[in-house]
Amino acid sequence: MPTRPCWVETRTRSLEDNYRFLKSLAPADAELLAIVKANAYGHSLALCAPAAVRAGARWLGVTSVEEGVAARAVCPEARVVVIGGLFAGDGPAVIAHRLTPVVWELSQLDELEDAARRAEAPTGSLQVHLEIDTGMSRQGVSLDGLPPLLARFGAKSPFRLEAVMTHLYGSDEADGGATDAQLARLDEAMQQIAAAFPEAATRPEWLSVGASAALLGGEADAIASLAGRFGLRAMLRPGLALYGLVPHFEPPFEPGHEPAALTLARIRLQPVMSWKTRVASVRTVPAGTEVGYNGTFVATEPMRLALLPVGYADGLDRQLGNRFNLLVRGDQAPIVGRISMDQTVLDVTGIPGVEAGDEVVILGSQGAEAITAFDHAHAAGTIPWEVFTRIAARVPRVQV
Repeated sequence: MPTRPCWVETRTRSLEDNYRFLKSLAPADAELLAIVKANAYGHSLALCAPAAVRAGARWLGVTSVEEGVAARAVCPEARVVVIGGLFAGDGPAVIAHRLTPVVWELSQLDELEDAARRAEAPTGSLQVHLEIDTGMSRQGVSLDGLPPLLARFGAKSPFRLEAVMTHLYGSDEADGGATDAQLARLDEAMQQIAAAFPEAATRPEWLSVGASAALLGGEADAIASLAGRFGLRAMLRPGLALYGLVPHFEPPFEPGHEPAALTLARIRLQPVMSWKTRVASVRTVPAGTEVGYNGTFVATEPMRLALLPVGYADGLDRQLGNRFNLLVRGDQAPIVGRISMDQTVLDVTGIPGVEAGDEVVILGSQGAEAITAFDHAHAAGTIPWEVFTRIAARVPRVQV
């Protein structure tokens, strides 16, 4: 039982409510693939994957086969999609744990085919999702590279092409130009795929496109329309919004032109995570006292300082030293001095009565004040996804 007071609270009820809200925004017949990769964005896969399933999610998205095995252990009936691709030796685990791999390389199909043969898997029993590179140049097959991949889905193949997917790299850009270009390339790919599978019964069932920004920013209908033209159903893959954050759009939408779904999301989405610690001790120091490594903060007057048992080894960005506030007794308390590996110091001079044992909020709300992952990100020059996922494994996740 951990005794060091540094922990994350995961509100699974909020995640369930967020999923249901996002599902209500999706086009008719569309599905949501709940993204629980990277330990559910640092919130705990073990807590969040079952919560998503309780809310109605049939599909979960993870990065790796290892994550897929962990998701299968807590969600025995869900469809688990391994969106980060396969590596040598992954094939047997994919089959044993009923995972659904995303593929775009012939070598990935070789790995799966070898495992399917060893397991004596029936023809068409191994469902895969094929990723198309529509412009991100990260993972996915190019349009020119499609024919040899499609040829592997023959009548005697163990594979069943269940879904076609791509990743939109600019869906948080309000002008939509990059997304329009990507969807046009995806249309070209779908024409190739439709020609390769002339019988409707052999065609994919799903077109998997778009994360939270696409769903909230007005792209979902275009994705559903593209899917429908080829007899497929749309699948969207919310991540950040599932955990209660509304994506920021750059440039912002013009006044009066923000999609209704985005406006509503600002009201309805609920943060899932709070990150907390407690005051370990309090001391009073005279003016001129240096605080922390290299004395980057010097007290200009007598001050009361609160020591916290949290540092950059827990995921608190070292750049926040001398430039960020945490919450104690419902008030903002500045971080003074450098953040250490395991400790941080707050100036609580202006907050009466602070004492050892007082709860401190690193991320979340306390009284009328709140600190969001966007606040952390702006101060540290990063993005909220990194703020969530860098919280160390040594910080316990507790369901509330």
